[in-house]
Amino acid sequence: MSFMDRMESSLNSILIPIAVKLNSQRHVAAVLHAFITAFPLTIAGSIILVSIFTILDPSGFIASALRLDQLFPNLADAQQIFTPVVNGTTNVMSIFVVFLIARNLTRTLGGDDIFAGITALGAFFIMYPPYVETVDGGGALATGFLGAQGLFVAMIVGLLTGEIFHKLTNMEKLEIKMPEQVPENVAKSFSNLIPIIIILVFFSVSNYLISLIVPEGIHELIFRTIQAPLQNLGGNVFTIMLFAFISNLLWVLGIHGPNTIAAVRDPIFTPMGLENLDFIAANGTTVGIPFPYNWGSLNDGFGNYGGSGMTLGLLIAIFIFSKREDYRNIAKLSIAPGLFNINEPVVFGLPIVLNPIMIIPFILTPMVNIFVGYLAISLGLMNPIGYSVPWTTPGPLIPFLGSGGDWRGLIVGFVALGVSVLMYTPFVIAANGAAKETAEEKIPV
Repeated sequence: MSFMDRMESSLNSILIPIAVKLNSQRHVAAVLHAFITAFPLTIAGSIILVSIFTILDPSGFIASALRLDQLFPNLADAQQIFTPVVNGTTNVMSIFVVFLIARNLTRTLGGDDIFAGITALGAFFIMYPPYVETVDGGGALATGFLGAQGLFVAMIVGLLTGEIFHKLTNMEKLEIKMPEQVPENVAKSFSNLIPIIIILVFFSVSNYLISLIVPEGIHELIFRTIQAPLQNLGGNVFTIMLFAFISNLLWVLGIHGPNTIAAVRDPIFTPMGLENLDFIAANGTTVGIPFPYNWGSLNDGFGNYGGSGMTLGLLIAIFIFSKREDYRNIAKLSIAPGLFNINEPVVFGLPIVLNPIMIIPFILTPMVNIFVGYLAISLGLMNPIGYSVPWTTPGPLIPFLGSGGDWRGLIVGFVALGVSVLMYTPFVIAANGAAKETAEEKIPV
């Protein structure tokens, strides 16, 4: 038996029972199905993002490579045409998710799913950060937590609302019964009224109690809880691997990892990058830069192809080894954005969030490739990465361009991509088995 066969057998025996059990668990199923339902809007928003950040943004990869800003001086202005589409898709993902989770959970429990969904929406905005006062004395709702960064709270609110709504609506004492001649829709509204009021009061009180600790609300509380332990870290390869671990772990829990740790990560690594650029400006080479190991050079250079989790390797592994039609269809739709490091379609469409099989490679693959890049640079197999490269640049080109055109960097980049494919492959194969077992158990996926 080959090594891959033994690994596949071990993963099948360990992961498939876990995956089947989790897929049948109503809370996990509600979350997964919410992301799957929202997938069309996710892919639509991602396609628009590719256009905005690679073609219409003068600093984007395609625009930079073709020097489109010189041909079209007002190129950046064209972004305004498509930005509203993004605002209505990926930038409000949390709104879709909180509604769908509450609806899915309540439907599983046999309750009125639509009323549960709209109640969850109300609860989500009760827990949302306070309005910001505008110059004219009005109030404005900050948008930062409507997208992926607000997903964790959306998931919690949706699940709590679904459970509480089901329990309260099953209490006959809380039901307002209307005469038979009252239309059914009106009667349903009144029968659910008291449970809805109780739920909204519950979240209002919860939000008030949280505001006593953190006035900015639960989103800021979560942010600070994660941020605080990271404050005193220094910049070395193990720190970079730790940041990658935390960032991707947060992603699989439904928290936007990169945005969450950015406030801690950027003050550490941005000055390093600037010093490297000063050295390059003075010496014309990346050889000898003061900080060869930093976030931009190791994570972006070797551990972020396709986006967080090195998901470009996952897409390639799906094309080669997956027997699941749903995985292959999602991969086909995700490959174009994935080439430019936009991976919301695969993260939310597969989904990777709360996926017991894909969590492991999603977290470990970037860390392994960060170490691969570290070894390649430390052993002199390629020049260090010192140039700033647009984040939408296709993966293996980043170490090539970032090292000043060192062809060895291109080779190492493809090696890193190959490593990611190898690491995802056993788990893609295991997902084939999980799908078969789930089908036999007649559990929806």
